[in-house]
Amino acid sequence: MKVLVADKFPEFGLDAYRALGCEVVSDPDLKESALVQALEVENPEVLVVRSTKVQREHFDAAPGLKLVIRAGAGVNTIDVDLATTRGVAVANCPGMNSAAVAELAFAHLLSMDRRIVDGALQLREGRWNKKEFSQARGVKGTTLGIIGLGNIGLEMIPRAKAFGMKVVASCITLTPELAVELDIERCENAREVAERCDVMSVHLALVDATRGIISDEVLAALKPGALFINTSRAGVVDQDALIKHVKTRGIRAALDVFEGEPEGKTGTIDSTLFNLPGVQGSHHIGASTEQAQAAVAEEAVRVVKVFLDEGAVANCVNPDVIKG
Repeated sequence: MKVLVADKFPEFGLDAYRALGCEVVSDPDLKESALVQALEVENPEVLVVRSTKVQREHFDAAPGLKLVIRAGAGVNTIDVDLATTRGVAVANCPGMNSAAVAELAFAHLLSMDRRIVDGALQLREGRWNKKEFSQARGVKGTTLGIIGLGNIGLEMIPRAKAFGMKVVASCITLTPELAVELDIERCENAREVAERCDVMSVHLALVDATRGIISDEVLAALKPGALFINTSRAGVVDQDALIKHVKTRGIRAALDVFEGEPEGKTGTIDSTLFNLPGVQGSHHIGASTEQAQAAVAEEAVRVVKVFLDEGAVANCVNPDVIKG
């Protein structure tokens, strides 16, 4: 079986594929038309990607493709509907990078409260301003509002409790019984979370039902000066509304994802958003720790092993695969 790895992938993972008897072709720079060409030449049975998009032209280029694996949690970069009609299974690696994303979200939370980014920039400029940066609220006793209790949202709960925070949350899977078990308070929707929290952290997959769910109405329900964190997907937030509330109500925001984010590893952005007072960002690096990438690679290898040994697809997101 031939496996084409079209993204950065740990060497031990490539060796593990070879140990399974797979022929492995790896090129972390394959994107768009270059990936089309590689698929035409290699015609692999398995394609492994991370951030690389897999769209119609890629499926057209590889008639022998049987399985696409997203070495990560979401599959929004893959045309799953088209894959299904082509008889191609799509799998992901859920939960493997949850701790890493939660760590980044909490790093942003603490950084915003203490204004670490602004303070560090002034020190880099040779400026000492202890009077201004001595002012911080502190997080103990405040309330963290979590939108979405998937693997990452769940990882936020013990971290918040370790810092003495209360937790409220909304999620379609959060029942009253589960809320008691998790020792958190259940809210009916995102607006209710916003009304009750001091810090809002968003952990949602981007689907039709969640697109723009953090709306102007939800953001307006946050307290003036509240902290807002998004380490999930840009599309779940109305970014124009967020900018408005940053400007008019002193909302402070930390974003690992945002509209206009470059697709490549390097590039330029419109810095208007990040030039706003109270806004800080990171480079879509939530899952980018060595620990997380190793765990994801191990899971991506397991998916292929199960496929070879049993003919089944672990973590399949389109189980009703049909021939188009």
